[in-house]
Amino acid sequence: MTPGPMALNFSEATSHDMFAQRLPQSKDDALPQVLAAAVTHLHALIRELRPSQADWRKVIEFLTDVGHASDERRQEWVLLSDLLGASALVEEINSRRPKTATPNTVRGPFFRADVPQLALGSNISLDGIGERLEISGRVQDLDGDPIADAEIITWQANAQGFYENQQPDLQPEFNLRGLFHTDAEGRFHYRTIKPCGYGVPDDGPVGKLLRQAGYPLRRPAHLHFMIKAPGFETITTHIYDGSDPHLAEDAIFGVKPELVRTFERQGERQGKCAPAWRLELTFVMVRAKQGTEA
Repeated sequence: MTPGPMALNFSEATSHDMFAQRLPQSKDDALPQVLAAAVTHLHALIRELRPSQADWRKVIEFLTDVGHASDERRQEWVLLSDLLGASALVEEINSRRPKTATPNTVRGPFFRADVPQLALGSNISLDGIGERLEISGRVQDLDGDPIADAEIITWQANAQGFYENQQPDLQPEFNLRGLFHTDAEGRFHYRTIKPCGYGVPDDGPVGKLLRQAGYPLRRPAHLHFMIKAPGFETITTHIYDGSDPHLAEDAIFGVKPELVRTFERQGERQGKCAPAWRLELTFVMVRAKQGTEA
């Protein structure tokens, strides 16, 4: 069978149409439509930038390096998505909530789902290095009613700006991580250390590329939280230290005014004892739409 004229008409002007025509035209299948849209934008970018063959090979090599840099402890693809603002944009599109509800932010590349459950009041700082921080709070619905037995997973960087899974040989397993459940009044409390801001990892292909481009790679000091309760939308969010000078240039676009808090100092340094800090939090959950999971 001799191919028709359109099958041989690949050119700079027709490239994206040629790809789209080879896909099934069913309106019930979203995947062909997504691929067609993605290729249309990709081909438009190539026509705009007009890379050489050598330039394009460098793009392929970069993507290959991102894959090689990802393992069970490090997710370089997530880091790329976060730093390009793609993760934050997806969150904005998919987690629209009333203004009084706690907004979502990106989860980030250092989350672990296998965190051990701890009793309320436990200390998640397993090495005790850093300035003491006492955290207490409440989980409630839009009407202010408490949400009992809500699951709270928290994780954070240490006082030097590193997560436990970045330093498996220097920090104890599950350091500065914990899973708690709220009590009958929706309250929770635990002890930790004051987090430190940090530079986004730049030892991998993503950090090296953006650093070379002059992109700011700082993250202000923050705490991570993931909160789940049956019948409610899951909250994945940050709480930021309002005194951090890098709030306006957060590398992953996570800072929102509703998430900035004041860490209250409880005492001055005395001898070898570091000062203590206190933080009071309220998380407001939204009921999930019928037929959707929390």
